[in-house]
Amino acid sequence: MIPVILSGGSGTRLWPVSRKTHPKQFWPLLSEDSMLQETCNRLNAYTGATAPIVVCNEEHRFFVAHQLQSCSPDNPAIILEPVGRNTAPAAAVAALHALEQSTEEDPVLLVLPADHVIKDLAAFHAALSEAEQLAQQGHLVTFGIVPGAPETGYGYIQSGDRLSADSPAMKISRFVEKPDRDTAGEYLASGDYFWNSGMFVFRATRYLDALAQFAPAILEASKQAYEQAETDADFIRLEKQAFIACPSDSIDYAVMEHTDNGVVIPLNVGWNDVGSWSALWEIGDKDEDGNVITGDVLAQDSRNCYLRSDSRLLATVGLEDIMVVDTHDVVLVAHRDQVQKVKELVNQLSEEQRKEIDIHALVHRPWGSYQGIDRAERYQVKRITVAPGAQLSLQMHHHRAEHWVVVKGTAKVTCGDRTFLLSENQSTFIPIGQQHRLENPGKIPLDIIEVQSGAYLGEDDIERLEDLYGR
Repeated sequence: MIPVILSGGSGTRLWPVSRKTHPKQFWPLLSEDSMLQETCNRLNAYTGATAPIVVCNEEHRFFVAHQLQSCSPDNPAIILEPVGRNTAPAAAVAALHALEQSTEEDPVLLVLPADHVIKDLAAFHAALSEAEQLAQQGHLVTFGIVPGAPETGYGYIQSGDRLSADSPAMKISRFVEKPDRDTAGEYLASGDYFWNSGMFVFRATRYLDALAQFAPAILEASKQAYEQAETDADFIRLEKQAFIACPSDSIDYAVMEHTDNGVVIPLNVGWNDVGSWSALWEIGDKDEDGNVITGDVLAQDSRNCYLRSDSRLLATVGLEDIMVVDTHDVVLVAHRDQVQKVKELVNQLSEEQRKEIDIHALVHRPWGSYQGIDRAERYQVKRITVAPGAQLSLQMHHHRAEHWVVVKGTAKVTCGDRTFLLSENQSTFIPIGQQHRLENPGKIPLDIIEVQSGAYLGEDDIERLEDLYGR
């Protein structure tokens, strides 16, 4: 069975940690591993799974490649979407790739998001084995989470008759949208409804045939985008214009609501989609006062709170049922019952074109990271960290000069026709318009302080002349 990990979500309800350029699946929210890595580890423990196919946004390719190095050593395929088109096209291009590359004539695919939590691995793997057998018989399988509450934040699946006496699988009666509280209560009481997990198991050809029948435009555009894709380094780049032309739809809407071959397997495995800060509070390790604490936090007379600080001391007094999330540049404070409205807040910030919804003060790059320290008219200060052996692109700027001071490690600097080394406490100046490059030839991270000065300091004032990372 080939896992297909869908890693294109933005996780806006977990803002300000999850943002467009660094969404939640790449953050270590529950352990030292990111949620993507947790998903890979979960699949590695299933003996029937091969190396995964990961479908992700082009902007996130280096996150995926870097994080998979530690958890998926079997050379996974990474398919890059130029734009998001929901899960149906993503699964389609993954199925096409699986049919082209797999040694199996018609491989079984396990399609699942990169950012869910599953606590009971044994029960999950047992369900995967059952689903794989059903998929080999031609069924399109999904998993329905046994509901523990009248949740209004999930879609539901209504089950029908049992497929057979010796199988837990049931026919799918219908999919329903997120209900109101009273309707969710009725669903819970009936015992016939499950939360929609967004996970699927099917043969590659069965899924593509279903698309041809129910959503031919998605199949045709996905085929064009995949057949015209370019492969470079670790990535498969879908053809941009063909994929942009693809209709956007989910697997549920495009296929599962229409097919007669759909079945649902009940799943009770400690599942959570980590869709809000309250969800992280629910599944997190709590202290004696019911608080979930991450980072440098001092909580006095505070109960049932989620308290997270990424950089500095966070102190609270007398709080109850409050979420506080402190990042390098944003502080979010919300009542635990109101965290679903964070998405509305993000929409408002988007309308105001605030940069805080897209990028962090700490920005990750394939060569390392940088963090803004100070900024005013005509200057800004950054701390730049370059990983051992890594290098930035050979580049130039039309509107700014740069001053570099090495504070840790050794820097190899190219400036014009000169290349030289700088050690700790040494500095150099990069004039406007001068070609330059920064490298770390050492064995420890290189840290420099960069002072930019000029009439325009935007990140788009970079003309790359050579770049290892294909940007």
